[in-house]
Amino acid sequence: MQIGDFSKLSFVTVKALRYYDEIGLLKPERVDELTGYRHYSASQLPRLNRIVALKNLGLSLDEVARLLRDDVPIASILDLLHAKQVEIKGRLEEEVEKLARVEEWLKQTETEGKLPDYEVVKKKVKAQKVLSIRRILPNYGGLSDLFSAIGPYIGQVHAPVKGPPFAILHDKEFRETDVDMEVAFPLWREVKVSGEFKCYEMEGYEMATLIYKGPYEGIGPAYNTLMSWADVNSYHIAGPNREIYLTDPGKVPPSEYITEIQIPIEKN
Repeated sequence: MQIGDFSKLSFVTVKALRYYDEIGLLKPERVDELTGYRHYSASQLPRLNRIVALKNLGLSLDEVARLLRDDVPIASILDLLHAKQVEIKGRLEEEVEKLARVEEWLKQTETEGKLPDYEVVKKKVKAQKVLSIRRILPNYGGLSDLFSAIGPYIGQVHAPVKGPPFAILHDKEFRETDVDMEVAFPLWREVKVSGEFKCYEMEGYEMATLIYKGPYEGIGPAYNTLMSWADVNSYHIAGPNREIYLTDPGKVPPSEYITEIQIPIEKN
């Protein structure tokens, strides 16, 4: 049969059939030497149906061609299908997370008549070299003492800072006293340090993050939003929280402070 008839019978477009011919995936049974018309037979339908079925699994045409080779080992077929299974499951998890976020926005917007105050964004934060200082502080207000200590030291050792500073909250729960805090500055390269200062590569994580605007003492609701998001999306906390200080408190009023909160997360 000619290509048009074969197209109608197989529910595959003529354009696709021509492309399959060009890449060697499905050659016509015969090509007329005078007219160049492609001719197919019903015996080619099983191969075409398999091509369509494999494409519907999400395989690329290159992957389909690999699977249809006569000499391909069964182990290679299984490896490819397992890899596709993992890929599809990953996309499904992402879509489930998107659905949960949509439902959260709907719930808050319908209840309060406005959009959510914070938008949670998931991002991967790479490992990075930092210069830091860590102490047990009387309370969270003692964080300024760490900045007062590390600020001059950065200039003293000529540390090549590459971004805004951040605090790491090492306690696993809120504490009123004896707070384990660290202040770190990301660096372009390692420097030699001494005393209570450290230069090391800080671990990277997948983070749930949001941007908070306002005075530091009002940051609690933003943390509540992140924790609720993690719970709804079946994540657990995988490491210490971080607060990245994106504005200089000496240059803007507290109402204009911008802080990014990062919480390391892993799937339950």
